[in-house]
Amino acid sequence: MKKEKGFTLIELMVVIVIIGILAGLIIPRIMGRPDEARRAKARIQLEGIETALKLYRLDNGFYPSTEQGLKALVEPPSIPPLPRRWRPGGYLEGGRIPKDPWGNDYVYRCPGVHGEFDLSSYGADGKEGGEGAAKDINNWEPED
Repeated sequence: MKKEKGFTLIELMVVIVIIGILAGLIIPRIMGRPDEARRAKARIQLEGIETALKLYRLDNGFYPSTEQGLKALVEPPSIPPLPRRWRPGGYLEGGRIPKDPWGNDYVYRCPGVHGEFDLSSYGADGKEGGEGAAKDINNWEPED
């Protein structure tokens, strides 16, 4: 007689119970920290925009001006200084400038006060300064 391979109902039930227990322990920890998750997402987006700005500089010899803004990363600027070798398709994935996790625009200044350019998210309140979830996230400061 041939022995059939497969899982028994008990084995499947044990796996489902284990997955349920793990989900019950992990999900509340993740869901209980939405502000931390948003701050981490903002930091990752800042790093992506910073990389795109560095590629822009590599191609053109300078960063976009404050007046040109981050829009220069998705469409060729029409105000000086005009880029010599703007990359077709732009410098940001998807051809759009992301909003921060709170739905606000990132703030870009070039030349920056803290470096060649300053890039910030004003946090949950959308205003400069603040504490906790409203604390600014800046490219010149280390991660919190």
